[in-house]
Amino acid sequence: MREKVIYGLGTLAAVLLARNLYSIFMQLPDEASQGMIYRIIFFHVPAAMTAMVGAGVTLITSVAYLLTKNLKYDAISVAVTEVGLAFLAANLVTGSIWGRIIWGIWWTWDARLTSALVCWLLYAGYLMLRHAIEEPTARARISAVFNIFAFADVPIVIFSIKWWRTQHPQPVFWGGGKIDPDMYLTAGLNLLALILLAVVLSLIRLRQEEVQREIDSLRRYAHAV
Repeated sequence: MREKVIYGLGTLAAVLLARNLYSIFMQLPDEASQGMIYRIIFFHVPAAMTAMVGAGVTLITSVAYLLTKNLKYDAISVAVTEVGLAFLAANLVTGSIWGRIIWGIWWTWDARLTSALVCWLLYAGYLMLRHAIEEPTARARISAVFNIFAFADVPIVIFSIKWWRTQHPQPVFWGGGKIDPDMYLTAGLNLLALILLAVVLSLIRLRQEEVQREIDSLRRYAHAV
């Protein structure tokens, strides 16, 4: 059943991505002030939103593990965190490329960029912490607590451009601006495509995690015998 879901969602994500790439590069016009480089927004923003959705999912599963002690929630947490971390890295990389063209620099230590980098480091630290703890129950418990702590940075990332004066521009829906409806449509569809891709990757990673846990369980049993 899971394989069918993966193939189905993967196919839908691929079709949407193909449609969106055609629209982004062949149909949408250049932006008046930024020219061609503005097209990176269709990946930069959806990648960030996908990563934040993933962080929200791991917050829920981490709390669920602490309440139920069911290791399946721990497995979901690590799978989704790894995928979300990759999307957040894509957001940071595309943002740096965009900033180099528009601002003339690869990086600036303003509130949005710094908090996003801290967020990436926190979730990378979560994965490193897991490798440092061998006992499954202790690893799941400590990791869940750390994951909840790491999520505290997510609202800072989201609202930093509202709370502080930053070089990062205000988003359209907060700043009172507007863009062409076709751009809204393409951005929305690309967000959907990336979320579907994240779901597919998370399901694949979850299966890998489950298999690894089965192997570890058999290895511990063999050592005990």
